Amino acid sequence: MTVNTGVRTKRSKLGYSIPARVALIIFFSILSVIVLIPLYALVLGTFKGGAELFISGLNLSPTFDKLNLLSWRYLFTGVMDDGVYEAHDYFIWYRNSLYIVLVQGAVTLFVSSWVAYGFAMYKFRGKTLLFMCVLLMMMIPFEILMLPMYTQINMMGMRNTYAAIIIPFMANMSAIFFFHQFLKGIQMELLDAGRVDGCTEYGIFLRIIMPILKPAYASMAVLVGMGAWNNLLWPMLVISDMKKYTVPIGLNTLWSPYGNNYDLMITGSCFAIVPLLILFIAAQKFIIEGMTAGSVKG
Repeated sequence: MTVNTGVRTKRSKLGYSIPARVALIIFFSILSVIVLIPLYALVLGTFKGGAELFISGLNLSPTFDKLNLLSWRYLFTGVMDDGVYEAHDYFIWYRNSLYIVLVQGAVTLFVSSWVAYGFAMYKFRGKTLLFMCVLLMMMIPFEILMLPMYTQINMMGMRNTYAAIIIPFMANMSAIFFFHQFLKGIQMELLDAGRVDGCTEYGIFLRIIMPILKPAYASMAVLVGMGAWNNLLWPMLVISDMKKYTVPIGLNTLWSPYGNNYDLMITGSCFAIVPLLILFIAAQKFIIEGMTAGSVKG
């Protein structure tokens, strides 16, 4: 009989000791506060109005006697502080951004997962070299590719169209790598079973692989959607029609040497967070599963 004379440290259900768990809670609580401070300042600024923001700027001090909903009224109705109506194109920009995010997100996820499926599940000549090219493309800054991409878009006559924004990002190198690592954990026998049941190679991907990829799709949808929504440099380069501006470009135009529309700028920036917040909440239950599923093979 073995007698354990050592002192057993009390542990939580997660496997951490109680002091370690308390330290983690404190650390992440402090980190959360640090991350939320800028968001708090932004939301608070929407209730101060443009004149107050011009005087005091964004700060963490809630001067309750100066808080109001005038900036929000101006955003949704166009009525300014002095009661004068002034039209703005914010919701046109908003609609354009939503359209680009939905189309680009769907196309990017489908094309990237299709490419990753080919790399992960098939053997062909030059496969290693091509996949190395994908990894190398991840290391090249977008600014280096911007000029040749713009020249090509201009030659194809797609400038000032939504296609010019969406098509260059249909195959996302980071998404391809992510889906590739996820698919490496799928057994080849599953594909063979589909072939035995009479599925074509396209049918295997559409009917078997895509349902398995749901957690990965949810995880990457957040990243791809956030990138498409916040994209400023490329859309600003290829779009010149104000009616086709996205939210980042539209808000950027509010900066002017002759005056800045703080009412619309601050409130519009705050309201622009809503789609990303909804996307994250809708996909959160799949995010951890999707991020970790590809890290363990088998």
